[in-house]
Amino acid sequence: MGFTHVVFDLDGTLIDSRADLAGAVNHVLRTLGLAEIDPTTLYGYVGEGARVLVERALGPVRQETLVRGVALFMEYYAEHLLDATEPYAGIVDCLTALAAHGVTLSVLTNKPVGMSEKILTGLKLSPYFIAVIGGDSLPTRKPDPAGLEHLRTLRRTLREETLLVGDSGIDVTTARAAQVAFCGVTWGLAPDGLRAANPERMIGHPSELIPMVARG
Repeated sequence: MGFTHVVFDLDGTLIDSRADLAGAVNHVLRTLGLAEIDPTTLYGYVGEGARVLVERALGPVRQETLVRGVALFMEYYAEHLLDATEPYAGIVDCLTALAAHGVTLSVLTNKPVGMSEKILTGLKLSPYFIAVIGGDSLPTRKPDPAGLEHLRTLRRTLREETLLVGDSGIDVTTARAAQVAFCGVTWGLAPDGLRAANPERMIGHPSELIPMVARG
């Protein structure tokens, strides 16, 4: 295989968690006596962790409630991680095929690692991955390349044999900072932001990743 290690983003790449994330944000807003936000708008706020998600939902004039808002979000979301979240169509088949070819698979996300692992376990995806790096695993998170570097060194994978797969401009920036290849997915949470980052590769279905990994 051309790429021997594929690192996946989580939300918007492996799993469709939009409904549960939006539900948690609107729970925060209701609890604080604020108007709910249309879920489609909230989807565009995802990608930089819970604090940024809640911060964007509250808006600049309500930042005094941010600490409480984040706490409310984390408490509620921890109990509703798997209400509606599912792997995107074709993801399981893609992971199965890549694993059968001996490709190393791992996850790099800005979601807390405990929540990420709970979701992967609940969806029976954990066995595919050698490691999961979350937003709280290291002192820094995406787009800092440290998480990607850590995953790469676990199997001593060469940079030119490493591929990051994600759905956002943050993922593009992360791959470039780590000097590894990137593939964008158009089924994710922020397709417009992804395209604006001009990724060198893009796919519209998980099945397209298999020949891409083979070619390198």
